[in-house]
Amino acid sequence: MRVVLFGFQTWGHKTLQTLVDSRHDVVAVVTHPVSEQAYESIWSDSVEDLARNHGIEVYLAKRPDKALEERLQLWAPDIIVANNWRTWLPPEIFAMPPHGTVNLHDSLLPAFTGFSPVIWALISGAAETGLTAHRMDGELDTGDVITQRAVPIGPRDTSTDLVEATIDLIPEVLLDALESIENGTATWTPQDLTKRTFFHKRHESDSCIDWTWPAEDLDRLVRAMSDPYPNAYTFHKGRKLRIITAHVSDGIYGGTPGRIFIREGAGMVIVSGPDAHRGTNHGLVIDRVRTENGDDVDALDYFVTGGGYLTPTA
Repeated sequence: MRVVLFGFQTWGHKTLQTLVDSRHDVVAVVTHPVSEQAYESIWSDSVEDLARNHGIEVYLAKRPDKALEERLQLWAPDIIVANNWRTWLPPEIFAMPPHGTVNLHDSLLPAFTGFSPVIWALISGAAETGLTAHRMDGELDTGDVITQRAVPIGPRDTSTDLVEATIDLIPEVLLDALESIENGTATWTPQDLTKRTFFHKRHESDSCIDWTWPAEDLDRLVRAMSDPYPNAYTFHKGRKLRIITAHVSDGIYGGTPGRIFIREGAGMVIVSGPDAHRGTNHGLVIDRVRTENGDDVDALDYFVTGGGYLTPTA
């Protein structure tokens, strides 16, 4: 089939490479200009560079416009494939090809619709994430599903692990969807939108640690904000301190949330959780931190003794 790709970052890059390696004809690529926004400047394999290296026409746009609609009519694709296109596509574009537009979304829709789905899945305590191919419609990630593949979320997985695992699913999911669409055997399953969970874009401030969260939730937050993402952070003596690795304590610790308490194993326990004064919670054991000047330090080298507090503001 004649395919136009709308894609960006590593997700779009992997999708384009899959299409280039397939028997389908990629007639053009639409991608965004390079961005310095925190979540768009990482996982930044260039769709534009890959397309140009293969002699494929490239159209750069932050959002669609009339000129893009006219170009799309000239390209005359049988189908559009979208992966990590960051702005809304109008029906004049997504419904233009005979087979419409197939979007790849890195969650098991209808769960984790919207933005940063892998990160939110890990933070929320979900048992699995995955990749969904669905038909694009006028809303965000609500169209009929053609195929899905799941990835279990392990007890020590990071978002980096899970993003890599879902990216690895792109060839299988995409080619399965395109084959069934082309040969007329595709089964389109409407989503049960009563089960939809819709998450907003993440901002760096969303990674600020609230020490009244249970230690289990904070452990997931730290793992969700693994490098290269903007790490989970707190403030110590007025300076931002990023938490690189941590885990839930073996012991039960009480007091005031955020208190730098005592060594446990090779890390430092921070009192955590709701009603911490009742002494019913585990703490978060910090293993490794990153200072304001970018140095990674073992927690017990940074926190020489217990005492003092970690706070949400300087």
